[in-house]
Amino acid sequence: MSQMSFGDAEYHGKRKQTRREVFLAEMEHVVPWDSLLRLIEPCYPVAGRGRHPYPIATMLRVHFLQNWFGLSDLAMEEALYEIASMRQFARLTLTQAIPDETTILNFRRMLEDNELAPEILARVNAYLSRKKLLLKRGSIVDATIIAAPSSTKNADGERDPEMHQTKKGNQWHFGMKAHIGVDVDSGLVHTVVGTAANEADVEVVDELLHGKEKVAYGDAGYTGADKRVTCKKLCWEIAAKRGKVQAMKEGRAKRAAEKRETRKASIRAKVEHPFRVIKRQFGLVKVRFRGLAKNTAHIITLFALSNLWMARRKLLAMTGSLRPQFAT
Repeated sequence: MSQMSFGDAEYHGKRKQTRREVFLAEMEHVVPWDSLLRLIEPCYPVAGRGRHPYPIATMLRVHFLQNWFGLSDLAMEEALYEIASMRQFARLTLTQAIPDETTILNFRRMLEDNELAPEILARVNAYLSRKKLLLKRGSIVDATIIAAPSSTKNADGERDPEMHQTKKGNQWHFGMKAHIGVDVDSGLVHTVVGTAANEADVEVVDELLHGKEKVAYGDAGYTGADKRVTCKKLCWEIAAKRGKVQAMKEGRAKRAAEKRETRKASIRAKVEHPFRVIKRQFGLVKVRFRGLAKNTAHIITLFALSNLWMARRKLLAMTGSLRPQFAT
């Protein structure tokens, strides 16, 4: 074990746990580290005659820290120097070398080049399925717009050509869409598709289904979804357009229709929870990169981490670690 620096020793002796420390301690227990490390190992550079690469576990932890706290490569490097809890989570110490921004960038690019983000989501979901937290008896589909910078004040003098604008209500948005399929029982994300913002929700609905569900829920934007999927026996619960219900005459039929829509809306509400986590908990206000592929990989990783965040209490209860502490 490496020698502890004075700064790390001072941090180790403090008594109060901050919210960041509690969060990282919980993630330490719920992330399926062994499975993810086995996934990345074949693609990770091996030690040669030059400088040895950092351990895979360290770089994966740094990558997750960067996603959890919405940090750039440079900000992540500086955080590892400044914030002891992050440094300890990444298994680093000030007495040893800290990964610089180029090393952090190269690790992310390695994941992108090998298209490992969907595999990370698949491994996380397989882990949750083994824990009986992802049942896949039904799905809820929805999409959210993620804004992209519309300014042309950049090196190319133009907006990202892979991003597009779309109108929602009376407001125009420029960026991309994150389409997700969510487990109807747990509210956990099982499928993610990234498109430009002008792509209609219903166009990618077939890609959001895993094929084992018996029922699927969607808002009014998915009208006609049953004609666009390969599974024709699937039962669809699509929200009626608001104007159609409001135009009905007052009476028993309208009250019954409103009751059906309320029931469907209460089930569809689960699909909003992952969106809240990546946008509010993890701080995804705008796309982080240029190009659809890079941003889709980033978003898929965030949804994989949001699944673990949303299921963390049940996972910790299974291990008996409701208030986990860092290992000493």
